[in-house]
Amino acid sequence: MSEGTKTIAVNRRARHDYSVDDRYECGIELLGTEVKSFRDGKISFPDAWAEVISGEVWLRSLRIAENPFSSIFNHDPDRKKKLLLHRDEIKRITRKVDEKGYTLIPLSFYFKKGRVKVELGLCKGKKSYDKRADIRERDITREISRDFRQKLH
Repeated sequence: MSEGTKTIAVNRRARHDYSVDDRYECGIELLGTEVKSFRDGKISFPDAWAEVISGEVWLRSLRIAENPFSSIFNHDPDRKKKLLLHRDEIKRITRKVDEKGYTLIPLSFYFKKGRVKVELGLCKGKKSYDKRADIRERDITREISRDFRQKLH
């Protein structure tokens, strides 16, 4: 992340279960009480996903906790949220999702210049042997770096 950004939450599980091909930075249409909950970090999105419906991208299964100080003007925690993208990006995403079996997964949420942004990934599901290969590769890299540090001391 560059300067002026503050990370709210990262979906580490998505990087484990999916291979990420493209990334898009999106705005998200929120209500005032939802922004307050974002500032407090009260969001949950373990199985969140996005879909394209009639030329608009909607985020599903993102749970934003209700703000206890907002009385009767609170929001529905499970409502679908509209993502803000350029028309050309939406067309490109729609083509890939329809043709090749990709899924739109939120990878992270962050504040950029005071606005909530979503890093949306165009992902393809990994098979179990792909996951094992990634874990094996990570362990080997860790051992090599550990050996290298020990040789320096």
